[in-house]
Amino acid sequence: MKLLFVAGGSGGVVFAITPLAVAARVAGHEVYVAGPENVASTVTSAGLPFVAVTDRTMPDFLADRQGNKVEVPKDLHERFIFNGRIMGRFAAACVPGLLELVERWRPDVVVGGALSFAAPVIAGHLGVPFVRHAVDMGEPRTIDLAAAAELGVELEQLGLHDMPRPDLFIDICPPTMRRADAPAAQLMRYVPFVTQRQVEPWMYTKGDKPRVLVTAGSRVTKEFDFDILVQLGNGVAELDVELLIAAPEAISEELRPLLPERVRVGWMPLDVVGRTCDLFVHHAGGNTMLAGMAYGVPQVLIPYLPYVVDYTSRLAEFGAAKMLTPEQDSTENIVAASREVLGDPSYAERARELSREMAAQPGPSEVVGALEKLAA
Repeated sequence: MKLLFVAGGSGGVVFAITPLAVAARVAGHEVYVAGPENVASTVTSAGLPFVAVTDRTMPDFLADRQGNKVEVPKDLHERFIFNGRIMGRFAAACVPGLLELVERWRPDVVVGGALSFAAPVIAGHLGVPFVRHAVDMGEPRTIDLAAAAELGVELEQLGLHDMPRPDLFIDICPPTMRRADAPAAQLMRYVPFVTQRQVEPWMYTKGDKPRVLVTAGSRVTKEFDFDILVQLGNGVAELDVELLIAAPEAISEELRPLLPERVRVGWMPLDVVGRTCDLFVHHAGGNTMLAGMAYGVPQVLIPYLPYVVDYTSRLAEFGAAKMLTPEQDSTENIVAASREVLGDPSYAERARELSREMAAQPGPSEVVGALEKLAA
């Protein structure tokens, strides 16, 4: 079986689909991952063959197709449309490269991350099954609709009347956390995956104090979310805890002078370090949140992006996390929320409940069987 995985524009969305791609390759299937050039090292570090289909990156699509910069709307519904349009333009840029690939190497099944809208377009064009793979606990439907509208030209050129629907949806959200209106799905255990570095003893051992990990995700740069990470780190540093700041190595040297000396800063393999933590404090990124859930770690979440508010609220309502709105992200509130979650054992108990539920879901190697049935 030949499987084409279509990746999104950042490492975070690559992380989510990698376990299934690796499992399919280990099972003996031919697997290619296609995406923008900027995720090449993330894909190849997992031992997967990578095909670059565009040299453009997500920030390039903050402008419309005529090159006019589009302002970020303040209205929430309009913001979802704005996000979907960006994703649609990104997908449109990937389509020519994908068409060139499939002319020479025709897949039997196309698997796309939930925000990789070029995947259904290519699958529909080829007439092969399309598998939609969740990358977090769910995005607003409006994003899908806006992306489809943006791709109208490409759909028409390829003879498609609308965006092809998935033949299978793979969901990595545990059943308890799924929305009431969530579509039927092949459930799969979420397996945390990150780019690795050499493991050191401090990563898998901890001292007597509670260990707290703070992060703003893998996309942080000096220009993007840097100040958020500094604020989160300095807030939690007021507590009597062992503090880890997980951040890309490219900004670590600039971060260190802005944080207390006792704080560890740098790229950390979350699948190693996460298991030793007592609390995650972060931006409500999908992979970080799911990793915390998988390891039974309670969380303090500040959903800076509007589309993550829904599933952040679900986790907080379940009792495995404390949520602060972006307007509440003062140092005082971050300290108070972290102290509350560390001091109230009910948060950890609820987090462990979710961890056990996630562990009981089918693993990626089992879900490969579902892809084989589709191909057959």
